[in-house]
Amino acid sequence: MQMQQDIRIPANKDPHERAWVALQVFGGQALERVESELKAKGFPLLEWYDILWALEREGPQRQRDLANHLLVARYSLSRLVDRMESEGLVARRECPEDLRGQMVHITAVGQALRKEIWAAYSPALQAAMGKLSAEEAAQLAALLSKLA
Repeated sequence: MQMQQDIRIPANKDPHERAWVALQVFGGQALERVESELKAKGFPLLEWYDILWALEREGPQRQRDLANHLLVARYSLSRLVDRMESEGLVARRECPEDLRGQMVHITAVGQALRKEIWAAYSPALQAAMGKLSAEEAAQLAALLSKLA
């Protein structure tokens, strides 16, 4: 997918529509820049980082609960966890409260990879958002959190 560099949002549109279009266009471009940088450095999908970070931050989770802490689409979570488990990044263990369920745990290998990815992710994120001042970034975060 090629990034469009000079997209103009028409000023005469409804403000809510303009905000929606800007969020879709510019959010997608920023995400694409970050993902491209990580891919160029040989890291896996950004979704893998999100899963590892959620497990490190929140502790072991049932897969269905893990989805609540992620930016990952629920429908792809099972497949991603399967692939990450085969790479030794996460492990599934029986859930003590529900013997039918399983808990997903981050492994030491997964923690190490998450830290390596962050070393590339953080500067890429700063570069993608670099046109905003710290104050503007805080304002944007506050405005977007109102939509949650």
